[in-house]
Amino acid sequence: MRLDDVDWRAGEVVVHGKGRREDRLPLPADVGEAIAAYLRQGRPATTERAVFVTATAPVHGLTRGAVSLIVRRACVRAGITPVGAHRLRHTMACAMVRAQVPLAEVGQVFRHRSPVSTAGYARVDLERLRTLARPWPGCAGGGPR
Repeated sequence: MRLDDVDWRAGEVVVHGKGRREDRLPLPADVGEAIAAYLRQGRPATTERAVFVTATAPVHGLTRGAVSLIVRRACVRAGITPVGAHRLRHTMACAMVRAQVPLAEVGQVFRHRSPVSTAGYARVDLERLRTLARPWPGCAGGGPR
């Protein structure tokens, strides 16, 4: 995320994704306040345009690898099995599915283009998967049960 991606007046943030996809999403007030506090008090002085930067020189924007390393180190400090940053995303999606959030909404939160991407999080819940299934051609009721 870059400084230019935050529209403070509109309370929005631009999220960049695969295939040059960009979405404008609401920036909750508490999240905006936390980012502003970090920018004022926690972020090292730099001309770097990335919002989140390394804490030590040379200061530069955090990479995906750096974020995964931060998560792994936090796991070690907490005494749990180290995992990468993507596990946080997967865990959240699975928790939403267990909380019976509709799969279409889970897909929206995770910005999935295809319901197939979201279906991976519900693979053990066949009834939930059926809500994503398209009717089978020539078969009434959507296919075999």
